[in-house]
Amino acid sequence: MSLPKPPAPAKLIVGVFMNDPRLIDGVCRRLCEAFGEIDLISPWFPFDLTDYYTHEMGPGLQRRMMAFKTLVPQDRLSFIKAETNRMELESASNGNRRINIDPGYLVSERFVLATGKNASHRICIGGNIYADLTLIYQNKGFQSLPWTYPDYTRKDILEFLFRARCKYLWDLKHLDKGATSE
Repeated sequence: MSLPKPPAPAKLIVGVFMNDPRLIDGVCRRLCEAFGEIDLISPWFPFDLTDYYTHEMGPGLQRRMMAFKTLVPQDRLSFIKAETNRMELESASNGNRRINIDPGYLVSERFVLATGKNASHRICIGGNIYADLTLIYQNKGFQSLPWTYPDYTRKDILEFLFRARCKYLWDLKHLDKGATSE
């Protein structure tokens, strides 16, 4: 019989893309109000490996990744996604999103994204939200899976996630009882 053990808290990672980088300050402010201080932020990356969002959001999309200082319980991911969905809708113009916010979490073994879209490899985690196992960590690096979104296989994004993982491992080592959110 396996005995349940509480999972380690996770590093909240949020990817944001938009075609107007001037919107990032407001997005970061809203994310910090909801999830606390950002401790790592990436440079801008081109979001050019798919045109799926071009009709809604326009051309020239760019992505920025953020890692949050406060570790979160893994089972909060559906609530976090619901909150980021609200932020997207509140910033929409004429029914079209101006920003796309992709929350996920990172633990030592994996990187998981939240989505509202079901697929064979996704597990429902509550509130009509699914967990997408996006990357696994093995052999000293992140490994993609057959369904990994193409932009999460980019070298620059993988380097950011590796830095976030290093910070996460440091956070876990120095964790005190007040360092996780409820």
